[in-house]
Amino acid sequence: QVQLVESGGGLVQAGGSLRLSCAASGRIFSILSMGWYRQAPGKQRELVASITSSGSTNYVDSVKGRFTISKDNAKNTVYLQMNSLKPEDTGVYYCNARVSAWFRADLFESDYWGQGTQVTVSS
Repeated sequence: QVQLVESGGGLVQAGGSLRLSCAASGRIFSILSMGWYRQAPGKQRELVASITSSGSTNYVDSVKGRFTISKDNAKNTVYLQMNSLKPEDTGVYYCNARVSAWFRADLFESDYWGQGTQVTVSS
C-alpha cells in the first residue's frame, strides 16, 4: 500500500502565497508521476500541475507563471508553490501519484490520492 500525506493549505488573501507538500510512503518501487488536482465548490476536479519522473512539468493555463511544481526524489515528496493567488484558486487540493509498488512479491502500477487540503483565497 502507498499513502500520500498532504500539508500546507490554509487561508490567504489575494496576492499571497502558499506552498503545498505531499509525501508518499509505503512499499514504493518507483514513482512515475505526481500531480496536484483541485476541486472548487460545484465544479469538477481539475489537474492543476503535474511532474514526471524525468522532471517534465505540465500546468493548467490558469496557473502558468504563478504556480511551480517541484519534487524531492529522496523524500518521495512533491511541492506546489502557489504565488499571486486569486480567489478563483480556492478549492480542495488533492495530491495524486502514479506509483509502481510492491504487493507481496509482485509489482503493480496504480494511482493513489491524498486526503485533500483546503486552500481559501479571500478577495
